Amino acid sequence: MQQANSGIAYILWCLCFFGICGGQRFYTGQIGSGLIYFFTIGFFGIGQLIDLALIPGMVDKRNIYLRGLHGNGTPSVNQSITLNIGEIPQLQQLQAIQPPISTGSPMQKLLKAAKEHNGQLSIAQAAMYTELESEHLKELLQEATKIGYAEVNNDPNTGAIRYHFDV
Repeated sequence: MQQANSGIAYILWCLCFFGICGGQRFYTGQIGSGLIYFFTIGFFGIGQLIDLALIPGMVDKRNIYLRGLHGNGTPSVNQSITLNIGEIPQLQQLQAIQPPISTGSPMQKLLKAAKEHNGQLSIAQAAMYTELESEHLKELLQEATKIGYAEVNNDPNTGAIRYHFDV
């Protein structure tokens, strides 16, 4: 995936010396303001000068958008929630119905569990099947994502984190 580059944005900014303004805005995906800059000669030159300071932020914003669009970048903020649920009868029933897999490496256990669940696992299901501690489970899931076994998405109904495996 092609990422936006601040150097290129600054080069496009320099086109204003030849009467072509707003190139940096088009490059960073801001088509509307790029058109305004183009037809008003960089918003009468003031906008072009202001953009000298704004270009790094515009490029970062564009790259974050592109990573989200293609779904293969690492998020810039790692958020996690730890919830101590204790003894919940529904969880015990779920464990009785779907016993953990006890053979193979943790990655093999994770992939087998994903296959049994139509390629989709929650963090709790991954923990249950791999029997790993929280930190080791996070590393395993990050590795699965890094090597392309899984993608991280949110459940459209609950917003919970789901790992989708191509198995």
